[in-house]
Amino acid sequence: MSLKQLQPRFIVLLAFILAVGVLRTATAGQITAISNFSPVGAMALFGGAYFSEKWKSYVFPLLTLFISDVLIMKIFFSDLSTGLLYDGWIWNYLAVAAMVLCGQLLIRKVSISNLLIAGIVSAVAHWLISDLGMWMSSLSIYSHDFNGLLECYIAAIPFMKNMMIANLVYGAIMFFGFEYTKARYPVLAQA
Repeated sequence: MSLKQLQPRFIVLLAFILAVGVLRTATAGQITAISNFSPVGAMALFGGAYFSEKWKSYVFPLLTLFISDVLIMKIFFSDLSTGLLYDGWIWNYLAVAAMVLCGQLLIRKVSISNLLIAGIVSAVAHWLISDLGMWMSSLSIYSHDFNGLLECYIAAIPFMKNMMIANLVYGAIMFFGFEYTKARYPVLAQA
């Protein structure tokens, strides 16, 4: 594909996703009261909702997540790194893929109600999948029985809440920012 063949819509969508990757990397570094207040969920929903070719919906958000994860692991958490990433990374990637699917299924038309529903459903999906992986990982501090799994899920509720709020805040910025840009530049409308 030559540079002349790139569609303006694709370039703008990709720019939104790359901006999220940069923002995520720049704000990483420590676990705080606002940990998981990250634009990753909104990026996944955005990719799922806007890329017309389904493979792009998954590839670009997951690739952005991967690049930002590698940078975060090498810059901030090298002591937790196992190779390029961290133990249990596959669960987070499955959770983000589930969030992309939420964007595909729940945001066929951009509206406040669709964004609200998708933001909540995707945060819960991420919480269930990623914390199952955390519980199963070698880094888990929880017993590997049903009570340990419940303890892990309960302990992660504040992080899930932060992701839900971030999905809504960053989602509003990304979705309505793109809709505003698309209204000003009709060339960005899907063909």
